[in-house]
Amino acid sequence: MSTHGADLQLSPPTDTLSSVGEVEALKRIFPRLPASSGALLGPGDDAAVVAAPDARFVVTTDMMIHGPDFRLAWSTPHDLGWKAAITNLADVAAMGAVPSALVVAIAAPLDTPVATLEGIADGLRDACAAHAPGTGVVGGDLSVSNTLTLAVTAFGSLEGRKPVVRSGAAVGDTVAVAGELGRAGAGIWLLFAEGTSVLPTRPDKTAAPASEQLPEPEGQPDAELGRKLREQHPELVEAQLAPTSPLDAGRRAGTAGATAMLDVSDGLILDAGRIALASGVSIEFLHDAIEAEAESLRALDPVVGAQARDFVLCGGEDHAMLATFSSGAALPEGFRMIGVVTERAPGHPLVTVGGEAYVRPGGWDPFSDWNGATG
Repeated sequence: MSTHGADLQLSPPTDTLSSVGEVEALKRIFPRLPASSGALLGPGDDAAVVAAPDARFVVTTDMMIHGPDFRLAWSTPHDLGWKAAITNLADVAAMGAVPSALVVAIAAPLDTPVATLEGIADGLRDACAAHAPGTGVVGGDLSVSNTLTLAVTAFGSLEGRKPVVRSGAAVGDTVAVAGELGRAGAGIWLLFAEGTSVLPTRPDKTAAPASEQLPEPEGQPDAELGRKLREQHPELVEAQLAPTSPLDAGRRAGTAGATAMLDVSDGLILDAGRIALASGVSIEFLHDAIEAEAESLRALDPVVGAQARDFVLCGGEDHAMLATFSSGAALPEGFRMIGVVTERAPGHPLVTVGGEAYVRPGGWDPFSDWNGATG
């Protein structure tokens, strides 16, 4: 595991981007960034040069914007860098590829402490070291904006394999998942329920009955409340603020001949529906399998209570690997069966649970779900 830059001290809080300028800020950030084993030419020139071992790259981009995607009251700069890395690395892994390099662009207000960007760099470094050794930052950009924004582009190698796409699922295939379900959704629910003035709701965005509602303090996101929640419910809140992902499960699934795959970032129902739509099929989640997932979540932290099933089905941001495999094929290490692929009949829903449609909203859509006033 790389410790490149791990012993560097953070800049004093009085050093802001406007006081030190771009050149000095980059000079302080560069030594903290993880190095890529595939970089032939890294940061410092107009563009990087990265080796392409099998003449192809898997490429993905994801943005994180203060407000819709994170709150500085709850997330540390290290959290932001970590989450930005994992979010993109999981997309690469979901294609059956092995991550190799990142390009990172950051836009920040002028009064942003340089230490904030250093913390982001540290989070990128530590996430890569823990989950994708050899993956590093090969370049990027730094600019000014009224809103702190991170944009990460990730590259990966298929190592000679075919990419695993969403459109390959066939009737009779086994639906399986590697990783955790529901934790991150429960974590953000806790943060909003206790740390803001927003009324507690179910993860499907319908109001929870009074018996299920948590206390409702007044005010905007509160850093101290966030810290307390992180201490009291670490498995749930950590899964939201600094998630993990079974990245190697993506490679194993690709090697084992997975017919379709994606990472669960927007909710199990919504993401399974994407596979079903692309493949021209329906997906049936098994009642007992979903109940087992919900019971596992309740056992981890009883605070989720009766809403555990909803968190499993539509919580999102767990970055588990959801894949389909030919009927009868042995599942790769780390995968467990949770459903089957069925024929799509006219008027039949894309996804069912125990033979019934899941009628509640099944995940996160930033254009319909983001509320600029309340989050």
